Amino acid sequence: MARATILVVDDDTALLRALRVGLAASGFDVVTAHNGNEGIAQAVRRSPDVVVLDLGLPDIDGMEVCRRIRAWSNVPIIVLSAAGEEQRKVRALDAGADDYVTKPFGMAELAARVRTALRRAAGGATPLPEGATIALGRLEVDLVHREVRLNGRLVHLTSREFDLLCYLVRHRGKTCTHQMLLGAVWGPGYGAEPQYLHVYVNRLRRKLDDVDGTLIRTARGIGYALSAGGPPGEQADD
Repeated sequence: MARATILVVDDDTALLRALRVGLAASGFDVVTAHNGNEGIAQAVRRSPDVVVLDLGLPDIDGMEVCRRIRAWSNVPIIVLSAAGEEQRKVRALDAGADDYVTKPFGMAELAARVRTALRRAAGGATPLPEGATIALGRLEVDLVHREVRLNGRLVHLTSREFDLLCYLVRHRGKTCTHQMLLGAVWGPGYGAEPQYLHVYVNRLRRKLDDVDGTLIRTARGIGYALSAGGPPGEQADD
C-alpha cells in the first residue's frame, strides 16, 4: 500500500526537521516548504494527501496560503500556530483548514490528527493535469506560476482575479453560487456582498475577451458557471 504524502510548510528550520523525521517515523512520506509561495507550489506539484501549515510564514500569511490552496484543492489542511485563542482557530477554519494544532504539541498527537484527516478525506486532493496547467480550449491556467494565457497570450490578472478564476475552473461546468464564490475567494463575512463578485467577474470577462458572457455564464440570482469547454472559437490577439 502506498505511503501517504504529507506537505509541511513552516519557516522554523529546526521544527521543520523535527516534523520531517517524526512524520517519516510514523510511516509517511514528507515534503517540506519554508514559506507560503513554496508551499503553494509544492501543493500543486506533489498533490500531497495532507498539508500541515504554519500560520506565521515570512512571505504570505498562512490564512492566505490556506485560502489559495482551498481555491483549487480539497486536500486536508492542518494548521499549526503558537496562538491558542478561539478566534484565531475560527479564522483558520473559516479560511478552509480542516483541523488546528496549537504549539507546542506532541508528535504522536500530530501523527494521529494526520491519520484522522486521511480517514476523513474523500479522494484527497483534486487531481491536476500533467504540469499543473489546466487547458480549456484557448484558455490555459498555470496553477504553479499563477499565470493565465489566452490564445498563447499572457493575461495579467490580480491575485483576487486569479483566485476567482481558479475556483471557477476547478468547478467548471457547474454553477457556483454567490455565497460559495465569496466564501472561497474573499473569506468569511462576505457572503452577503455580491457586488464584490459582480465587479470581479466583469473584470475577468473583459480580460478574457468574454464580454458576451459565453465563457463565464451568469445564473441569474444564483451565481456563475465556467463553460466546461473553455472559450468558444478562435480570436485574433488585440
